[in-house]
Amino acid sequence: MTDDKSMWGGRFSGSLDAFITEFGASLPVDRAMWAADIRGSIAHVRMLAAQGIVPASDAEVIEKGLAEVMRDIEGRRFVFDNADEDIHMAVERALTAKVGAVGGKLHTARSRNDQVATDTRLHAKALAASLVEGAIGLQSSLLRLADEHFGVVMPGYTHLQKAQPVLFSHHLLAYVWMLARDVTRLRAAYDAADVSPLGSAALAGTTFPLDRRSSARELGLAGVTPNSLDAVSDRDFLLDLAYGCAVAMVHLSRLCEELILWSSDEFGFVTMDDGYSTGSSIMPQKKNPDVAELVRGKTGRVYGDLVGLLTVMKGLPLAYNKDMQEDKEGVFDAVATLADCLRAVDGMVSTMRVNEVKMRAGALGGFMAATDLADHLAAHGVPFRDAHEIVGRLVLECERSGRTLQQLTLDELKAASPSFADDALDAVDIDKVVARRNTEGGTGHDAVKAQLVEAGDVVAAEREWRERADR
Repeated sequence: MTDDKSMWGGRFSGSLDAFITEFGASLPVDRAMWAADIRGSIAHVRMLAAQGIVPASDAEVIEKGLAEVMRDIEGRRFVFDNADEDIHMAVERALTAKVGAVGGKLHTARSRNDQVATDTRLHAKALAASLVEGAIGLQSSLLRLADEHFGVVMPGYTHLQKAQPVLFSHHLLAYVWMLARDVTRLRAAYDAADVSPLGSAALAGTTFPLDRRSSARELGLAGVTPNSLDAVSDRDFLLDLAYGCAVAMVHLSRLCEELILWSSDEFGFVTMDDGYSTGSSIMPQKKNPDVAELVRGKTGRVYGDLVGLLTVMKGLPLAYNKDMQEDKEGVFDAVATLADCLRAVDGMVSTMRVNEVKMRAGALGGFMAATDLADHLAAHGVPFRDAHEIVGRLVLECERSGRTLQQLTLDELKAASPSFADDALDAVDIDKVVARRNTEGGTGHDAVKAQLVEAGDVVAAEREWRERADR
């Protein structure tokens, strides 16, 4: 006997196995797309009526029924049943229950293949836009912190060894620019999803005289897919979104790694707020940066989401295959994880205390003015390679005597090389070392002030885009 709940019962004489019904159901995942599904159906039925494919009176009944289904879901009165298999069947069944047989006309000139592709694109656009908003929030917090602590000097590192002093603001701005690139990737994923596959049907298009562009406009999509086979089998836009999430997590993980180091006693550059720290069940003194560690750990999870979808898609023939049902869960997880991590890092950064004295003290160690001392010699005619060697010997002597470059006298410098001028000690003054680097993008005060303005303009432009994306 045919399962009376199936939408393809005419071809089958037996019921689907109960376990396989559960196994094949995507409703637990794709129910998140209910708003996109109803929007897509309303746009489709309006187009069908405008083209004279279904009577206008039937279209009006269907649209009112869909609006009722939407209110039921919004009011949490809707009962989801895995027997419906997916959100598309769930909505259509509820619609038919409300309006009767006329509800069956909704699926005219449409397959679940182009329907799910449309729903997924609409949902992906909304997800990408929401992530942009989260990134803007963190960028704004980093900019505020950079402005509040402008002028604070800290050690810059390469190989996690002290290298050259930089402004703390300059260091924070590096992450603002990373996030700006993340926003660019997320906007690209938004644009990739901004095309309508409606009208592609199962794979070959349809014999009905559809106006695909009118339904695309109704849905706020920028255009229509040019090839029906590609339209129903393309998930590149989801790969773009998952990739954008993965790279953004790289950046958050790097920031969190530094915050973990900076909050340790060995550095002491920042102190985490109690609301973003945890203690130990056995060691009363502990204050652990668990939030930062969790974000660092969740990065691997998002990588897995991306690799999972890449693997699903890598060998699929055209057009639709059931494998593609696995396209959403990982991406939705990646988006949710990144959204949570952006919120967590924003809160952590906004509430941490910056220990300016410790940062400056750190900038005075590690011979970080050595390059400037070599540059001083080079500016006075000494080939840079020779200057490098001269200063290297001075560093070695300082290490042996337990002194810093700042503790050397002018006579000692001139003894190492007569090319040291009378203002040579200025070359090792930490504040002057930082202030001299005013090339565009450098850490000098004037350069960083300009960079703060530029970054603020970029974030403002991102915010304007985000506001337009909701229209």
